[in-house]
Amino acid sequence: MTERAVTVTRTGWMPSPALAGAIVVGVIGVVAAFVMSRLEPALIGIPLLLSAAWGWDRRPAASVDPVEISTAVTVDETASGDVGDATLGIHVAASATQGRGTQRPDALHLRLGLGGAGPVEAVVTPRTAADLRSEVPIVHSGPQRVAAVEVRALGADAAWASTPADEAAVERVVRPRRAPLRSLPLPARLLGLTGQHISTRPGDGGEFRDIDLFHPGDRLRRIDWKATARAGRGVDLYVRRTTATSDAAVHLVLDARDDVSAVVADWPRAYPRPAVSSLDLAREAASSLAAAYAGAADRVGFDDLGESRRVLPPRAGARHRERVLRAIEATAANGAPFTRVRSPRLAPGSIVFVLSTFLDDQPVTLALTWRAAGHRVVAVDVLPARDARELPARDRLALRTIELERSLRLEQLQSGGVELLVWQDAALREAALRVLASGRARR
Repeated sequence: MTERAVTVTRTGWMPSPALAGAIVVGVIGVVAAFVMSRLEPALIGIPLLLSAAWGWDRRPAASVDPVEISTAVTVDETASGDVGDATLGIHVAASATQGRGTQRPDALHLRLGLGGAGPVEAVVTPRTAADLRSEVPIVHSGPQRVAAVEVRALGADAAWASTPADEAAVERVVRPRRAPLRSLPLPARLLGLTGQHISTRPGDGGEFRDIDLFHPGDRLRRIDWKATARAGRGVDLYVRRTTATSDAAVHLVLDARDDVSAVVADWPRAYPRPAVSSLDLAREAASSLAAAYAGAADRVGFDDLGESRRVLPPRAGARHRERVLRAIEATAANGAPFTRVRSPRLAPGSIVFVLSTFLDDQPVTLALTWRAAGHRVVAVDVLPARDARELPARDRLALRTIELERSLRLEQLQSGGVELLVWQDAALREAALRVLASGRARR
């Protein structure tokens, strides 16, 4: 898949910091030469003033010689695969042309942002700027800015520079991995009318339940003639009763209010180094659970604690499944925590998966509220394994305090009847899902 962003900006010129610096340093040198009666400061200041005067004389007029800057960013997927395996090829083409003047820009000043790394500034020739290529690995899932370029033109000797052109940026929503799940926990009670799960009430389509007398409304094809014959020559007929099949109502609640990296030293940084983050695990867990339950014909709903948008209620069908998966892929930390005044209303008899780092009390409060309302609640821990090797002793003590508070929250959840699922380790996750899937039978 190829994506392309193109901007064309017509802008004017302005003195660069180099011209202002040459004037200031030149004046200081000449004044110092007169004050100290020495020739050396003048030998520094006079050439700078001459070069500043030469640059000022060659200044372009903004109304006569406007510069037109064209920037194009092309993103090609050069390697197929999921997050962590794919690579995006980036091609940047920037050019600047003069309107009516004969002087062309000597160089271009580029501000490049590739992937989640911090911006990099470079001064290149127009020929080099016309063909810049790079590769960016896909580290994170979800919405992200793949490439962003901001360009301005530089005049002769960098004495004049244009105002920055409009930014050309390509954004993409990367689909998270989906782990295959063999065991799926179910609600304590199945209330749906159709599905693949065996319920506890009598009905059509399930396993054998018992043999009972024929009642008005029973289908004739369910008459058990052998049981009727064994009962004697009476007038009573006996029918075979089966259990009904039902579907489950599943609600996925993703806490996207924060996104922390596996490297603890990068938590306060605006541009953390490439490493798995909590939202990467949360999107993977939510997508895997949604796809698995939708594949079993269950009703799946979704809610994001970081947004105030309307909740997707649990429904079945391929179209609704794609809506849920797209909503999960689009989740992102917005930097402004959203506090719920009221807990979202759920379908009766739902099983609720709360996917969070549990670094604060809000998801704990919501999970305990839903558990008290009679729902089966599973807390999915999506905090990645912490790498604290770069932390100083003081920050390690703060991290221990945070982890202690977090462990107390998890104990509070378990004491309140909420079940715990750690998503980080695949082997432990599958074992925990088998235990959770068999837990409904013991209720």
